[in-house]
Amino acid sequence: MSRTDLIADVFTIIRNAIITKRDSVDVPASNTIKSILEILKREGYVDNFKLIEDKKQGQARIYLKYVAGKSAIRNIKRISRPGLRSYVKHKKVPVVLRGRGLAIISTSKGIMTDKDAREDNLGGEVIGYIW
Repeated sequence: MSRTDLIADVFTIIRNAIITKRDSVDVPASNTIKSILEILKREGYVDNFKLIEDKKQGQARIYLKYVAGKSAIRNIKRISRPGLRSYVKHKKVPVVLRGRGLAIISTSKGIMTDKDAREDNLGGEVIGYIW
């Protein structure tokens, strides 16, 4: 099975794992997914993740975080997709839920959060929103 949008597939796998209250979930790995998972870990949305090597693409095992029985990730949404890319300039970087959420942006200096992009005066492609 070929995957057109790996990021959307990973977001859907995470969303479904949260609904079923799983502790961990395995997703296909890539450098982009690794960067997104590092941001999610740093911002406190997941407990941890580790890369599992196999003879193919590789897997990333994500350990989901729950606080008082509720997931730290309330919702995770893909914004830019292969059929409709969403780009923003540095002055129009989005704020998610008045700063309570997180926008993941792919810039010329790598994948970063909306706060980091605003500090560095960088725009780019809006990958997704998490809150």
